[in-house]
Amino acid sequence: MTIDDKTRTELEAAAFRRLVAHLRERTDVQNIDLMNLAGFCRNCLSNWLKDAADEKGVALSKDDSREAVYGMPYETWKAMYQSEATPDQQAALKKSHAGH
Repeated sequence: MTIDDKTRTELEAAAFRRLVAHLRERTDVQNIDLMNLAGFCRNCLSNWLKDAADEKGVALSKDDSREAVYGMPYETWKAMYQSEATPDQQAALKKSHAGH
């Protein structure tokens, strides 16, 4: 099956929006857990969004890209949902990202 570029882009954008919505709902999942299991987190998504904007010459600040992913200012999300990383989480991150 062949999908034209416009449709492919629309499908990818819909999948991205669904992923972001899912992550907004799963505030119980910490970024460090995402990094340990998948190698990326909400901050990575926001950085990738900003990178894409920069490539297209679209003005998008780091704060705006984070708000687009978190659904609120990053500092607000951290205050409401982020907990201190446990020693086990920190050790897992160090192990999973050795050499990076």
